[in-house]
Amino acid sequence: MGFLPVRIVLRDVPGDVEVQDQIEAAVRAATGERVSWPDLVRAADGAVPVLLFDGFDELLQATGVSQSDFLVRVARFQEREADQGRPVFTLVTSRTAVADRARYPDGSVALRLEPFRRRQIEQWLDLWNELNTPSLGERGLRALPADVAVRHQVLASQPLLLLMLALYDAADNALQRVRDDDPLEEAELYEELLVSFAVREVGKAAAAWRERKLGGRAEQELQRLSLISFGMLNRRRQWITATEAEQDLAALLGRPEPARDGFRAPLDQGEIALGRFFFVQRAQAVRDDRRLATYEFLHATFGEYLAARLAVQLLEGLLGQRPALSLGQATVDDDLMYVLLSYAPLSARQMLRFVGARIRRIPQEQRERLGDLLVSIMAAHRTRTEHRFAAYRPATRATSSRHGIYEANLLLLTLLVTGGRRASELFPRADDPIGAWHRRVLLWRAAFTEPEWTEFALALSLRRTWAGDRRDLDVRPAQELLDSPEPVDAYWLYGRPPGSDHRNRRISWTRPYPDSIRHKMAVSTGTNDGIVLHAIDPLFRRLGLAITTFVGSEEGTATSVAAGLTALWLASGLNTPEHELAALYVHCAAFLEPWCALDEESRQQVARLVLGQLAADAVRLPAAVTLAVLQASALERLDTEGMSRGVTAGVTALRTHDGDAALRLATRAYTEALALAHPARLIALWSTDEHFARELSLETARILSVLSDDDLSAVPADALARARRSVGGLRDEGAPPVPRQN
Repeated sequence: MGFLPVRIVLRDVPGDVEVQDQIEAAVRAATGERVSWPDLVRAADGAVPVLLFDGFDELLQATGVSQSDFLVRVARFQEREADQGRPVFTLVTSRTAVADRARYPDGSVALRLEPFRRRQIEQWLDLWNELNTPSLGERGLRALPADVAVRHQVLASQPLLLLMLALYDAADNALQRVRDDDPLEEAELYEELLVSFAVREVGKAAAAWRERKLGGRAEQELQRLSLISFGMLNRRRQWITATEAEQDLAALLGRPEPARDGFRAPLDQGEIALGRFFFVQRAQAVRDDRRLATYEFLHATFGEYLAARLAVQLLEGLLGQRPALSLGQATVDDDLMYVLLSYAPLSARQMLRFVGARIRRIPQEQRERLGDLLVSIMAAHRTRTEHRFAAYRPATRATSSRHGIYEANLLLLTLLVTGGRRASELFPRADDPIGAWHRRVLLWRAAFTEPEWTEFALALSLRRTWAGDRRDLDVRPAQELLDSPEPVDAYWLYGRPPGSDHRNRRISWTRPYPDSIRHKMAVSTGTNDGIVLHAIDPLFRRLGLAITTFVGSEEGTATSVAAGLTALWLASGLNTPEHELAALYVHCAAFLEPWCALDEESRQQVARLVLGQLAADAVRLPAAVTLAVLQASALERLDTEGMSRGVTAGVTALRTHDGDAALRLATRAYTEALALAHPARLIALWSTDEHFARELSLETARILSVLSDDDLSAVPADALARARRSVGGLRDEGAPPVPRQN
């Protein structure tokens, strides 16, 4: 038994027909004969067909039609063929850029071709150098060593990009001239690569041009490619159709016109602009007998670099604008920046690296001026109502969203230019810079998709600061290793600056609106808000005031009751060092004090939680810590459950601190209070084990001396019988009677 391989190049067959029609079209293209699929299989004399559907990504990109069920249709074709006695194997190839847009049949197997590793890079270069060393030697150049190529692993790991590196070095050994101790930055490498290839391709079409004119023309082509890169970025995909590219260029540059110098050079068709560079890949497919084409860069980072490059060029261009009048407020024409930067954020990490690298090439004095100028543009932009490029519409975005995205991009540029700004500097006219910042963040978040919002937030590093008695924020670009957000400062949240009377003393305050906070989080219906709400909803429902009640300490820290309880619970269950656990108990003891701003019902619930946790941890804690928690609670204000947990905590602590008189006295006070409030509960505790029986024997004897079994019906009969037998001898010791409970 053999195999019958059939390659179906999806870019060359109709994309809107059945799978069998695509196979037959591929066979006709390869052989020039029309043959039906069943006839072909019968002619194969028992060979098993192997169908290779090549270029699923091109089918998706070029047609613009959903093909998410293509793999399912192929699987159904296989099932039908198997039922007809014609089993087939099928393989479908696709680049990973669109692999997530397919619906996979059950049982599918996915294979991913891994990037080149060093061994594959060496093997590729061995063959390259074998073929090219003679011609390189004739020009006095050396072959490219693998050690040099692997310094640029991101590019060298992709075969076509490795070819670009080899071609770039073959021009004048530029890669090999880079010293090991001073390697090219990633952005510098992309700049060198793209400029050299642009000059090379433009020079092919105009060999007689002088170097200066050639360089200018190459720059125009790179800028044109940069505009097309923005077309991909702003459509949120890695490719663009030829029609879309031409529409974008026409909207931004105008229709073809006589040659002139500068940015508005003669407009070539989008296909010409894209087709002359081999680092741009052309994909095509057939639909309705029309051949459709899309373009994308061999590696997405080429497009990202070109977009970042143009963004910084436009940014630098702002400094060159001079107002006609020196009177009044100077205006800046940022219309082109607005239309390009109002559809998608620059906050993807690779984009930010490229933008930051390009900005670092700007002299420091100019960067300082740009920082101030960008703040002015942000302020003026908030009232923008029009711009000159209304025909540029790469995607449908609400005007409010475009305003939000553009302002967010201006913020990123400002931070990269300046290294960081305070909120009071970003919003110099605001009476409340923190409130202004919060409102802008809400606008930005509303403008972003959830992944965009995540990338944007992770691109920022914030620190809460003070400007005198006024709250402020220090906003900076996040570093490569993301800084963890600092803990929330409750004093900062409520505007209580260092040195105020509210600091460094025991103080508590509350806000009686936990229900409205919960309701607003529910109304937002955001995934992140929903996750947080889901996690803390039990607190909202059972102990809402704990979330909005804060307690400050003499050490200058303040936390909400909810935060303190959560920290205590986690520390207790996760074996936190004993000194840290002890400090948490001392802090949580303040929640039980009469001066805590909790209402009575909430304080009772918090007491139950803290004393119950203390009962589990008392053997690990110093006696003074257990004593501090027990003494913090006013016994007359505790309910029965709180008293019971206090007794348990005290008796447990006496296992390891039997000689501590103050602890024993506090435990006795809880025991007597529980005996009066609920004697049956005390007898139930007595029956816990021998230690509890010994510590509670006196109070148990007093209870049994005056109460009948009917009065103690809540106590299990066997436990009550054991108690009477065990402490019966104490009845004659003169213990004072316990009042009968009504």
